[in-house]
Amino acid sequence: MTKILVVDDESSIVTLLQFNIEKAGFDVVTAEDGRTGYELALTEKPDLIVLDLMLPEMDGIEVCKQLRQDKVETPILMLTAKDDELDKIIGLELGADDYLTKPFSPREVVARIKAILRRSAGKSTDVEPEVAPKEKALYVGDLKILTESYEVYLQDELLDLTPKEFELLLYLANHRGKVFSRDQLLDAVWNYDYIGETRIVDVHVSHLRDKIEADTKKPQYIKTIRGFGYKMENVKS
Repeated sequence: MTKILVVDDESSIVTLLQFNIEKAGFDVVTAEDGRTGYELALTEKPDLIVLDLMLPEMDGIEVCKQLRQDKVETPILMLTAKDDELDKIIGLELGADDYLTKPFSPREVVARIKAILRRSAGKSTDVEPEVAPKEKALYVGDLKILTESYEVYLQDELLDLTPKEFELLLYLANHRGKVFSRDQLLDAVWNYDYIGETRIVDVHVSHLRDKIEADTKKPQYIKTIRGFGYKMENVKS
């Protein structure tokens, strides 16, 4: 059973989330401080972490930062009472996969969890494949994108991408030469309305460029179309 770790210092929220997430068919492990949450993330090896930003012992930002430094790539859905753009960007820059501001509905949390799991490491929230499908590869210049194992190679070197970075790269690669606005990318890759938060796209594009471009000031793969958005060039090997 897919395991979800919920870390929040408000007992009522933990109880509410645990009830609804278990009702949706997931196994749930909980913690009410950042230190315990961090330790459970290492020992329980959950499939996804629902992580509050404001926590005792270690705050959510520090937990997220430490997990990524430890090379733990478990998807993270961050929760916070702060409706602050800076908090969102910091969390995403440290490796969080999604962001939800309190108050929220339990149904929305479950929907976000399912969406993230669908996009992470080829996992499905419904059915596990009985037989691994034949690996499919997409080539763009020196990039090799393995669509089944969610791996990307640059000149045969495996890149360390977050699930959301992979999804964004794959979407652009599948539509090479087409220009997308930030809102279009939000709708296509994030799968729900993120009105007014297009900076999230910029952050992920910046991270991708750091990993795939030889010169981020003169990108070869992901080009900025001034006044509109981004496109993936049809780079030849």
